[in-house]
Amino acid sequence: MHYNPTTDRHGLKFNPFKSCTVPRPIGWLSSISPEGVANLAPYSQWQNLTFDPPMVMFAANQYPGGGRKDTVVNAELTGWFAWNVATYDLRWATTKELSSSRRCDAAAGWPLAAQ
Repeated sequence: MHYNPTTDRHGLKFNPFKSCTVPRPIGWLSSISPEGVANLAPYSQWQNLTFDPPMVMFAANQYPGGGRKDTVVNAELTGWFAWNVATYDLRWATTKELSSSRRCDAAAGWPLAAQ
């Protein structure tokens, strides 16, 4: 099967490419800038790579204006990030944050995670 998500017409309301990997669990990625600013952002584009040692990776698009996301910048500059599971009880907090069209300030996700 060949599918090009940028050119193939699928006739659906939303582009189905994001649904190609199911389930696509949502979690928060936490990172800290070199200046010590904490960041917590919801991500669904992550995957486990190996079990020994346990490693995960994530992918992030740029903002529409071309800016890079804080999580990406922090991970590149410090070499660290942590993936945090979004439990069933926190499903609405992650969904609310993922559907937000605004760019979050550095620690906007932490209050949602504490709910």
